[in-house]
Amino acid sequence: MARIELDLAHAYKANPQRDEDYALLPLKMAFEDGGAYALLGPSGCGKTTMLNIMSGLLQPSQGTVQFDGRDVTRLSPQQRNIAQVFQFPVIYDTMTVAENLAFPLKNRKVPAGEIKERVGRIAEMLEMSHQLDMRAAGLSADQKQKISLGRGLVRSDVSAVLFDEPLTVIDPHLKWQLRRKLKQIHHELKLTLIYVTHDQVEALTFADEVVVMTRGRAVQVGPAEALFERPAHTFVGHFIGSPGMNFLPAQHEAGQLRVLGHQLAVPAQRALPAGALTVGIRPEYLALASAGEAGTLPAKVLRVQDIGTYFMLTCQVGEHTLKTRLSPETTVPQAGDTVHLQVLGDHTCFYQNEVLV
Repeated sequence: MARIELDLAHAYKANPQRDEDYALLPLKMAFEDGGAYALLGPSGCGKTTMLNIMSGLLQPSQGTVQFDGRDVTRLSPQQRNIAQVFQFPVIYDTMTVAENLAFPLKNRKVPAGEIKERVGRIAEMLEMSHQLDMRAAGLSADQKQKISLGRGLVRSDVSAVLFDEPLTVIDPHLKWQLRRKLKQIHHELKLTLIYVTHDQVEALTFADEVVVMTRGRAVQVGPAEALFERPAHTFVGHFIGSPGMNFLPAQHEAGQLRVLGHQLAVPAQRALPAGALTVGIRPEYLALASAGEAGTLPAKVLRVQDIGTYFMLTCQVGEHTLKTRLSPETTVPQAGDTVHLQVLGDHTCFYQNEVLV
C-alpha cells in the first residue's frame, strides 16, 4: 500500500486562463496508506479525472503525483502498481471465475499455492465460492462486476485499488450488500481504496473520509458526520443530505441578523463577520417553535408529506422555501397553517461567499 500525495492541476485545453478552463483546479491532497476514501460529486466535477491521474491513465497538465514520497507523475499504471475497477465489467468471458480472479496473480508469477489461497479468500468474501468453476460468459452483469471487483482486490502488493463507479450495473437491492462487503474487505485486508461515485449513500457508507467535489474543486474532505454537521461549503450542505440544507440570505450588523425582513439576535457565543451572509440549517434541525421565541421566523406551510418514519413539511418564508423533518409523535400542522421555525440554534451554520464562517 502507499500514501498518495497530489499537488497538481489539470486542463484538457492548452493555456487555461480561467477557472472554467480547468477540469481540476490547483489542489494539494493526501490519501493515507490503508485508508478508505470516496470522491463524491455530480457528473463533470473532476472526480474521474483525479482518479485517472492517480492511476497513471492520465498525466496532469501541471504538478506532481507522489507515492510514498516518490515522484510517479510520468509512470504507467503498471509501474505504479495500481489496480483499477471500472464502471462496467472488464473480464474474460472464456475463462472461469477462478481463472479470471487468478489472472492478475499469474501475470506476476505468484506461486500456485498462494494464488489458490488468495483466489479462495476473495471468492469467499464476495460469496462466489460456489461459482469458481463456472465460465464467466454464463453469468449475469451483477456477477461479472463482482469478478471485476475481485480482480482488483486479489493482489496483496498493490499501491492502491481505485474504483470508478463500480456499482452502476449492479441491481439496486444488491448494492447495499456489496458496499458492506467492500467495507469488510477493507478492514480485513488493509488496502488503500479510493472510490468514485455520485451517490452520497455509497460514499458515506463505504468511506472513512469523503472528498466532496464541485466544478473541479475539492471543497471539503472529512468523515460523514463532519460533512453533515458542519458543511465547509454551501455546495456540501446542498449535496449531502436528503433533502439538503436549507439556505436563507441574511445581513449581519452589530449583533443583529436581518433575515428576509425579520430582525433576529445573534446568539452570544457566535462571532460573525459584518455584511452579507447565508444562513444554513438542515431539515433535521429546523424545529417548530412558539411565536416570539428568539431566533424564529414565521412561515406558511405549503405541503405536508407523510414519509412513514417522519413527516416532511415544505414551508414558505417570503420567496424562499424551507423543508423540515418532524417525527410522527409531533403534532403536525396542515397546509395553509402559519408556523414559527427555529432558524437560529446550535446546529445553524453561517456562510460568507459560500464558505463556512
